[in-house]
Amino acid sequence: MTLLCEDRVVVITGAGRGIGRAHALAFAAAGARVVVNDVSSEAAAEVAALIGSRAVVSDDDVSTWAGASAVVSAAVDSFGRLDVLVNNAGIVRDRMIVSGGEEEWDEVVRVHLKGHFAPLHHAAAYWRGVVKAGGRVSGRVINTSSGAGLFGSVGQASYSAAKAGIASLTLVAAAELGRYGVTVNAIAPAARTRMTSSAFASMMALPESGFDAMAPENVSPLVVWLGSAEASDVTGRMFEVDGGRVCVVHGWRRGDEVDKGERWEVGELGEVVRRLVATDRGVPVYGA
Repeated sequence: MTLLCEDRVVVITGAGRGIGRAHALAFAAAGARVVVNDVSSEAAAEVAALIGSRAVVSDDDVSTWAGASAVVSAAVDSFGRLDVLVNNAGIVRDRMIVSGGEEEWDEVVRVHLKGHFAPLHHAAAYWRGVVKAGGRVSGRVINTSSGAGLFGSVGQASYSAAKAGIASLTLVAAAELGRYGVTVNAIAPAARTRMTSSAFASMMALPESGFDAMAPENVSPLVVWLGSAEASDVTGRMFEVDGGRVCVVHGWRRGDEVDKGERWEVGELGEVVRRLVATDRGVPVYGA
């Protein structure tokens, strides 16, 4: 039987625990060779040991330029190439806007948003080099956004903003990298991890059905498929995924409009704006 990702080389950031760990094991089960990246070298080594000789450990900090370059080099140096980048590393520092500080904001945005862009930059540069040298690329990038980034979440301004940035970054990268044979998609997963333990505390018990809808392993099959050669026709998409549910999510789209054909007077716009938003049914912010 041919495995879906047989011999594909995959970098997974934040792969020492939680969803990233589940991704690493799922890709390995599908035949991939895996760079298990995590700033905790001990956690990464434990996952790599479960995979065996088809895994190597990287404890590089992908939210730094040098660390992101090193993790891409780890794939090429260890396995001869890079096929898939799964950007998964992240942290939370939950604060209301009035109590949040500069340091927390910078840390969350650095780990999530820069921690996505920097590996993506170095992977893209590698793939462009392969194409310019006459090679062929079947590259895949799967980014990790969040429902908080798509719809907002009270008490998570920095996290929501960073995850929203990842969603837009995905669109831009998909448009730019298609010429090199690279697809770029994103997921907004929901699962029980260290980052979400408090949010999902009421869901800790396994239901009578025996299906643990909040298990991190539920997220990984979609990511493995998106990382396969079979997924070459899907790019620039956002998917919510949790339990047994997969949902394609549409971003900002133009709704109703009114065009006066000339500049508006300030006093005219109250009625116009209220009429435009009256039929709009947006998704409420989490926690509102």
